[in-house]
Amino acid sequence: MRLRSLLHKELIQFFRDPVVLFLIFWLYTIEVVICAYALGMEMRDLPLAVVDADGSPASRRLVDDFIAGGNFRLAAHLRDVAAAKPYLERGKAQAVLIIPVDFERELYRGGGQALQFLVDGSNANTAAVARGYALQTVEAFRMRQGTLDERPRATVTAQLRTWYNPDQTNVNFTVLAMIALAGLMTGVVHPAASIVREKEVGTIEQLMVTPIRRGELFIAKTVPTLLIGLVAVLPSLALVGWFGVPVRGSLPLFLALTALFLFSAIALGVLVAAVSRTLQQALLLAFFGLFPLMFLSGTVVPVENMPPLLQRLSLASPLRHYLEITLGIFLKGVGMEILWPHALALVAIGMPLYLGAWLIFRRLS
Repeated sequence: MRLRSLLHKELIQFFRDPVVLFLIFWLYTIEVVICAYALGMEMRDLPLAVVDADGSPASRRLVDDFIAGGNFRLAAHLRDVAAAKPYLERGKAQAVLIIPVDFERELYRGGGQALQFLVDGSNANTAAVARGYALQTVEAFRMRQGTLDERPRATVTAQLRTWYNPDQTNVNFTVLAMIALAGLMTGVVHPAASIVREKEVGTIEQLMVTPIRRGELFIAKTVPTLLIGLVAVLPSLALVGWFGVPVRGSLPLFLALTALFLFSAIALGVLVAAVSRTLQQALLLAFFGLFPLMFLSGTVVPVENMPPLLQRLSLASPLRHYLEITLGIFLKGVGMEILWPHALALVAIGMPLYLGAWLIFRRLS
């Protein structure tokens, strides 16, 4: 009876706080939409300047291939290489394609002919993507020109297939990663703010002197966040359909493992609340822990690109395991027979955190 009353009281407090309601709604919906559109790694309409010293039909076909893909747009035709530098310095062009003299003649003779592709490297990500697109375009052009040669020759053709994301778009990953990150932020920040706010106004001391047991109060401070986090996931599932993210696995399994993930996140929030005296301290400490967990999870940088030490440390991030679970269920359609190591890792991370949070919570009085 006491526990039910406490849970009822916590839920009433939550639904009476429009700021918290809006923030959780923002994290699971609006922020996901913003990041899905703003953080896409696909490059479109990158301004490209062209120095065509050959002026042949073949060189014009190559330029058309660069523009036709939609990744580049023609910013200018330049007379010589010297004119390319001001375009890059002023940002009028992000890349410059330089086609040398006698390009077509050397191409049909079968001799080696070097193209030059200059990229503005001030933005390393854009430069890397532009370089990749340029190499693909040149290789496709070379292969197509090779088919015009009627002489028989032995060839090796690679047939590439991309599983789970055949369009190779970044939207699927971004949407799912932001949903996972929203769960972490909700699980950490909400219980931390709830407990510290009661410490600030003195109501938690009043609760401590009532017949309510510490364990009941601890459950009342953690279970509502778990329920809220699960309910808040539902609107984000509508965004999954909006962006065309496939759902190849089991949604009930996803919700069950989401609860397991929130279990770890809520424990972190209670730990933050236990060592914080003010709401400001709690929020600063929460974000102090959130950013390393986010960076080590693979949401920003692939784990494989990290130094070996950080790769091992990333195994302690519940967000990394939850992200693998989310990607596995939505994109790969796998079940517990594949995901059980990550589920076990969430239990191994969450149990000590929850136990530590409970031990520290007992001393809040």
